[in-house]
Amino acid sequence: MAHEEHSASGEHIVSPKLYVGIFLFLMVMTALTVYAASVELHAWNPVVALVIATMKATTVILFFMHVKYSTRMTQIVILGALFFLFLLLGLTLTDYLSRAWMSYPSH
Repeated sequence: MAHEEHSASGEHIVSPKLYVGIFLFLMVMTALTVYAASVELHAWNPVVALVIATMKATTVILFFMHVKYSTRMTQIVILGALFFLFLLLGLTLTDYLSRAWMSYPSH
């Protein structure tokens, strides 16, 4: 089990080695994003770009916003916010995709 350090105030102390690893991961993901943009994947280009962006955003949220070391309540609040974000995006997408089903009378 890894040894975790805490400051006098009880906050988690992250080692510089971990930050260097995160930096390298984000740089590799950025290079992968640039490469993926130059490859013709047709309809899969946005999907690949969004998957890479999601991985980068998750890394930033977990480590730079210290969510990984936060209390359980903070993690639940963040998950709840993400749930409602996806719910609203899903409802918006449903509305957008269902507009083609309507037949409008021509003038």
